[in-house]
Amino acid sequence: MKLYYSPGACSLSPHIVLREAGLAFEPVLASTKTHKLQDGTDYYGINPLGYVPMLELDDGTRLREGPAIVQYVADQVPTKNLAPANGTLPRYRLQEWLTFIGTELHKSFSPLFHPAMPEEGKAIYRERLAGRFAYVDAQLAGKDYLMGEHFSVADAYLFTVSNWTVPMQIDISGLKNLVAFRERMQARPAVQEAMRAEGLLK
Repeated sequence: MKLYYSPGACSLSPHIVLREAGLAFEPVLASTKTHKLQDGTDYYGINPLGYVPMLELDDGTRLREGPAIVQYVADQVPTKNLAPANGTLPRYRLQEWLTFIGTELHKSFSPLFHPAMPEEGKAIYRERLAGRFAYVDAQLAGKDYLMGEHFSVADAYLFTVSNWTVPMQIDISGLKNLVAFRERMQARPAVQEAMRAEGLLK
């Protein structure tokens, strides 16, 4: 398998999950600025959308969108318990979290990364994100991870997106449950391996 990624982008989520799963894969750097691979290949020729992540299976099948990719990876190694079984209510709870993170957190960051967005507009999105992270903090009360005491693929996505609060100047230091969650995530070997491979850790 190949994972097309860009350092620190949302592709960090499936990168972490692949390492948690212990599956063999090749990370392929795809710049989100130049939309080219390191060898000069036009990434648009591989993924017409031009963004990451994208997972290419051994038979050449390509799967896009982080929430779909992480569930696919989890289902390849059911004994690792990275996602509840398909068709169960806990699986729908997992999908509920993946959808929330994708639509309420991830996409709310997009305007902050856009250089043409006026500062007044960015302030609105920062306030919105602060409220959404406060909600997550409340949901983490008494839990180690989003689904309870065990890590799931949703945690990799939340960790990845919450990393962006620092460069985008959103203060989450007062959200004790979220801060503790991030510390637990940072201590996981798979998280450290993925971040090191992407040049995010020395």
